[in-house]
Amino acid sequence: MPPGSSLSLFFSPRGIALIGASQDPTKLGYGLARNLVQSNYQGVVHFVNPKGSSLLGRPMYTQVAQVPDPVDLAIILIPSRFVPGALVECGQRGIKAAIIGSGGFRETGPEGAAREEECLQIAQSYEMRLLGPNCIGLLDTHLPMDATFLPPPGPPPGDVAFISHSGAICAAVIDWARGQGFGLSRLVSLGNQADVNETDVLAPVAADPFTRVLTLYLEGVRDGRRFVSEARQVTQQKAIIALKVGRFSSGQRAVASHTGALAGQENAFNAAFRRAGVIRADTSEEMFDWARALAWCPPPKGRRVAVLTNAGGPGVTAADSLEFNGMSMAEFESQTCNYLAEVLPPAASLQNPVDMLASASPDQYARSLQILLQDSGVDSVLVILPPPPMFTAGAVAKALIPIIHSAQKPVVISLMGERLIQEAIEHFRAARVAEYRFPERAASALAVLAQRAEYLSRAQETPKTFADVARSKVEQILENLASQEISHPDELAQANGFIPQQTALKLLSAYGIPAPQGKLATSQAQARQIAGRIGYPVAMKVASQAIVHKSDLGGVLLNMNNEQAVAQGFAEIMQNSHSLYPEAAIQGVYVQQMISAGQEVIVGAIQDPQFGPLVMFGSGGVEVEGLKDVAFALAPVTMEEAENMLESTWAGRKLQGFRNLPPADREAVIDVLVRLAQLASDFPQLAEMEINPLRVLPQGQGAYAVDVRVRLAPA
Repeated sequence: MPPGSSLSLFFSPRGIALIGASQDPTKLGYGLARNLVQSNYQGVVHFVNPKGSSLLGRPMYTQVAQVPDPVDLAIILIPSRFVPGALVECGQRGIKAAIIGSGGFRETGPEGAAREEECLQIAQSYEMRLLGPNCIGLLDTHLPMDATFLPPPGPPPGDVAFISHSGAICAAVIDWARGQGFGLSRLVSLGNQADVNETDVLAPVAADPFTRVLTLYLEGVRDGRRFVSEARQVTQQKAIIALKVGRFSSGQRAVASHTGALAGQENAFNAAFRRAGVIRADTSEEMFDWARALAWCPPPKGRRVAVLTNAGGPGVTAADSLEFNGMSMAEFESQTCNYLAEVLPPAASLQNPVDMLASASPDQYARSLQILLQDSGVDSVLVILPPPPMFTAGAVAKALIPIIHSAQKPVVISLMGERLIQEAIEHFRAARVAEYRFPERAASALAVLAQRAEYLSRAQETPKTFADVARSKVEQILENLASQEISHPDELAQANGFIPQQTALKLLSAYGIPAPQGKLATSQAQARQIAGRIGYPVAMKVASQAIVHKSDLGGVLLNMNNEQAVAQGFAEIMQNSHSLYPEAAIQGVYVQQMISAGQEVIVGAIQDPQFGPLVMFGSGGVEVEGLKDVAFALAPVTMEEAENMLESTWAGRKLQGFRNLPPADREAVIDVLVRLAQLASDFPQLAEMEINPLRVLPQGQGAYAVDVRVRLAPA
């Protein structure tokens, strides 16, 4: 079945059949029946139980076939061993959507997994979509419909949707949301995802006119590339915030390059979220803090923030937090300070943060906020409200709300305290004004508003492609390698799938990535001849795909200036390599043109099992894994994405010049990044590629792949 088919029946069914309805108030089948009836669902609800009788004033049918029309959705809540039979009955009845709330499937072991697969096969044979099994169902507060068995009361109607891999998290979020004063629009519990998964429900949930923000609790994704594609379409219209858990549970991949070692699951998810415009939260609290701001605030035009407070300490805290989150303190126009002076006492601080002093009245709060919002150099305002000594926080809130509602700029509130601010909390929540307990949380919310606005303002640039790339040449090289792999399987296995550097350089050359002139020498005499042809000085390095850290064992020598140095260097490298790596296959010594001094960075690419090709940039040399100053992006990449990769790392920022380092050729680095990403996208059989170091010369002089490693995917 095509993804997304029949999903509308989950969200707008004309009739529902609950299979497993129970008269016992302690059973989940009773709780679900109660929720369906009490949620004021306007469609028809039918109960099915083999024992018959009635429930909540409605008859209980003994078979699905007896249920009258219309019935679009079946909810199955019976022991798992009976679920396949119930699905067959639903299929025969013509029902095209089913929620399996029952547990006892894949989560319990092989027998349960086999039963889950059986259910999927049955559903597919009847062109039926399944949600679950082992889920709590879904709800829509605006339809309304509560097809869960969670205890009442459900969430109040709102504009934040929640999609979750965990049913228990759903129950907690509903209760927490009610306590925090914001509502949900839709909630979907995915369970085991035998059929419907997180990607399938993105578009249907986003299509809900009441939903302004989608929040996701993810333990993984089924199809990474499809998730990115679907999410990117949604985020053009509505914000998505994801809490991806399981950051530290997965082990490292068995890889032999720096790129592979650093391209863990989390870096891949971060790259995927950036490409899709999904905002990643680190905590549940953060996710819903941001969701409220995104749902209730207009987008800012920039990152310049004005802080309005009645106390100096919280204002300084806010300033620190804003800077930490990538925001800046707005510089006021002179007339703004003049207007503030007319409103505030002489001792007040009129610079940012504006400290109105503890005596600030509700009117002074409101008039000062209005003045700040009129300043063209202010993009958003953070209002700090500890309990005022002379007035109530509630009175201040009532004065601020009309100003906030009429503003075209976002305003968030930091309500500091607990008992003395309860009235203000109620006023702000009822008015849908984003409020937070401390300035740090408010500053974080403003930063996310700016991030979202910047994402929407960027043109959807398409990845750059190069007309000069020679795909046919790469195809020929890979064909030759494949035949060698068949002829010499032991050699390739010993090299962990890595190909000779000379061949790797030919791959890069076909895509226009420059490298120093060089050749493999298998004897001292041959090394001297190659060096003579290249011209002195030369660099020499051991040629062995089994040795990653060549310089650590004396496998790299630089600035070899004459024949004698080259001959001695060859002998030294071979002796060091054989003594420290006696089992390694050593092809000889690579003699290479010596590139003049420059900055060294690493550029790499890897095929991620979830998201496809990833490209990496960062600090190169021998300390790359220790520094972990790297950035990843999904390949292919745009010029803007490549630029952002440089800006997000110290290695990239340093290319602009630092202390005694002159500005380096950043444009050449971006060109290499984009070309390598295109190569990785065009040829997924290239499992890992790494240029370490890529030596970057001064501006206008280019960048050269000094050392290259390329690993083929297993045939």
